[in-house]
Amino acid sequence: MPTPEFVLNLREKIGHDLLWLSTAIGVVFDDGRVLLGRRADNGRWTLPGGIIDPAEHPADAAVREVFEETGIVAVPEVLTSVGVSPQMTYRNGDQVQYLEYCFRCRPTGGTAQVHDGEMSEVGWHPLDDLPEMDPYMTRLLSTAVSADRAEFTFSGLAEVLGTGS
Repeated sequence: MPTPEFVLNLREKIGHDLLWLSTAIGVVFDDGRVLLGRRADNGRWTLPGGIIDPAEHPADAAVREVFEETGIVAVPEVLTSVGVSPQMTYRNGDQVQYLEYCFRCRPTGGTAQVHDGEMSEVGWHPLDDLPEMDPYMTRLLSTAVSADRAEFTFSGLAEVLGTGS
C-alpha cells in the first residue's frame, strides 16, 4: 500500500524532517515456519507490518498489514514486544522513527503471495533456515518465538528521571 494520506499531509508541512510514527508488525507462525516478505524497495527480507492509521488499534493494524502485504489472514495471539525502531532515512530523504507493536499471530486463511506491491516476494520459511534479515528484525522474530508476554525496554529510573542513581 502506498504511503498513507495522513503521512503525506504531514510531510507537506514538515518536509523530510524526522517523523515519529506508530507501526504494527505481525509475526505469523505456522507449523515451524514464519511468514516473511522481501521488500520491493530495498530487497531485504522482513516481517510484514506497517503504519498504524489514525484511531486504528495496533492489533487491527497488524492483521490488516499482514493481509495487505502477503495475502494471509492472521489472528493476533500475543503482544510480544513494544519498542522503538532505529531511526531511518528513506531514499527520498524522509526521516522516520517508529514506535512498534509486535504481535505473534496464527494464520487462519489466505495464500502467501505478493499482494500489494510492497513486497517483491512472500513465503513461509523454516525457523532453522531463515534468509538473511536485518538484525533488528531478527531480534523481533526471536522475541516473538519465545515470548509469553510483551517484552519492552526500560532505561532505568536514573536515566528516565535524571536522579543519577
